[in-house]
Amino acid sequence: MKEETRSGFVGIIGAPNAGKSTLLNQVLGQKISITSKKPQTTRDRILGIVNRPNSQIIFVDTPGIHKSNTLLNKRIVDQAMLAMADVDVVLFMVDASSRNFSSEKLIVAQLNKTGKPVILALNKIDLAQKAQVFSLVEEFKDLFDFHAIIPISAKKNIQVDQLLTEVESSLSIGPRLYPEETFTDVSEKFMVKEIIREKVFRLTGMEIPYSSAVTVDAFDVEKKLIVIHASIHVVRDSQKGIIIGKKGSMLTQIGTKARIDIEKMTGSKVLLKLFVKVTKDWISNAKALNEFGY
Repeated sequence: MKEETRSGFVGIIGAPNAGKSTLLNQVLGQKISITSKKPQTTRDRILGIVNRPNSQIIFVDTPGIHKSNTLLNKRIVDQAMLAMADVDVVLFMVDASSRNFSSEKLIVAQLNKTGKPVILALNKIDLAQKAQVFSLVEEFKDLFDFHAIIPISAKKNIQVDQLLTEVESSLSIGPRLYPEETFTDVSEKFMVKEIIREKVFRLTGMEIPYSSAVTVDAFDVEKKLIVIHASIHVVRDSQKGIIIGKKGSMLTQIGTKARIDIEKMTGSKVLLKLFVKVTKDWISNAKALNEFGY
C-alpha cells in the first residue's frame, strides 16, 4: 500500500548566524539564500521547497531574531516572528558552538505561544565538543517540549537527512502544494539583488554591510545577454567612497564576483552595471524601507 503524502510549511527560526540559510541551501542542493560569516545577513523570508518521495517540505528561511534598535531591524525581526504564526511546524536552530542567550530567550518565549510542533536543530556540532552537545540537549529538554532534538552540521551535511525525516513526520497528510520542479518562489530579479548584497557583506567591513541595500533598476533579457543595472544604497558619503574603493577597485570586485554567481544562476552571459547612491538614513526611514522592499 502506497504511503500517503505529507506536506506543509516549516519556519526556520533562530538567532543571527545560527546557520539557517546554510541549512536551506544544503537541503535544496543549490544556493537560494545568501550567507556570510557576519550575523544578520538574511533580511527577507525566503521559500525553499524540498520534494521527497512521500512529502513536500516548504521551508521558510527567516531573518535572525535579535533585540532590534533601528526601524530596519525591527521590521526584519517582525518578519521572523510573523513566520512562526504562518507555518505548520517550527524548526528552531541553535548554534551549538556559540550561544546567543538573549535571542534564545526571545524565541523560547514566543514558542510557548505557538501551539505548533517545534523541532530543535543543534547546529555546528562539528565545531563543538560532544560533551557540550549532550549538555545542550539536556538543557533544552527542560526548556520546552520539543517534537525532536537533532544535533546537526548544516555545512558538513551531518545528520541533515535525519532532521528532514523528523520534519516530514511532523507534517500533516496532504497533497503537494507546488509543482515538483519548483524549488523556490523568489524571482531571478530578487536573487540578483541578494547576490550583490552578499558580496557587499563578504567584501566590506565595519558598519557597511548593515548600512547598505541593493535595488535592481533594470533587468533586460536580450538574445545572448542579460543586462542588469543595480544600485547599492548607503547611508553616508564616506560609505560611498568605501564601496567604490581606490580607483573603483572595491566596486569592481563586488561586481565581478556577483556577475559570476548571476551567470551560474541564469545560465546566461551577464552585463552587470553597478552604481552607488547615498540615501540618507534609509535604515530608519519608513518610506525608503518600503521602496527597498522591507
